[in-house]
Amino acid sequence: MPRPRRDSNVPPAKQRMEDAFWELLADREYRRITVTDVVRKAQVNRNSFYYHFSGLPELADAAILSEIKTSPLMQEVPPNPGNGVDIKEQWRKHVTQLISTPRERERLNRLAMLAGPHSSPELVESLRDFERLSLMEMLELDPEHIDLKTDLMLDFTVGGLLTVLRRWPELRQSASIKDLLNEDVAVLALGIYLSMSKENMLDYWNRIFNKRQ
Repeated sequence: MPRPRRDSNVPPAKQRMEDAFWELLADREYRRITVTDVVRKAQVNRNSFYYHFSGLPELADAAILSEIKTSPLMQEVPPNPGNGVDIKEQWRKHVTQLISTPRERERLNRLAMLAGPHSSPELVESLRDFERLSLMEMLELDPEHIDLKTDLMLDFTVGGLLTVLRRWPELRQSASIKDLLNEDVAVLALGIYLSMSKENMLDYWNRIFNKRQ
């Protein structure tokens, strides 16, 4: 099969295979994707595939983790607001700025496929696990020393994010980013990425719900 030219405009083989995974998932169910499909789409050989991955599940995990770990939503946290600052408005502006770029829209579209009809229970579980681990890293939580209430809040938050992703194809057709972020539920779900600048999670939730009373 033809190989891409070795120049700076050609992504590395690993990235091409991860990109191929997303293109194939958009086209067919995960259970119908094969290694042959991936190597053809990525224009690599099977030896290259098995050099990087033990099989399709490992490729899927790598592709999912790459989208989560490189997202600025998991890296950029706004400073703690001062007195008199509208917290939700601060989130809206920050999230809108981050996810209005073409790359971030592509990232959301890709992650939304994991909650869509072409996905599988295994892909959903990987997404859930990686989202949870990324949140814990962002908040500098020790997985060996998490109290029960914080643990429940993490599960609740990840569940909310999965719900937004599941509805993303519908939302992107019927609502603008600005309209979406004017909804309190969406603000709470998406805003969790930026909400706590390493402060106590329970303090955060108490502050939000007290403001809404």
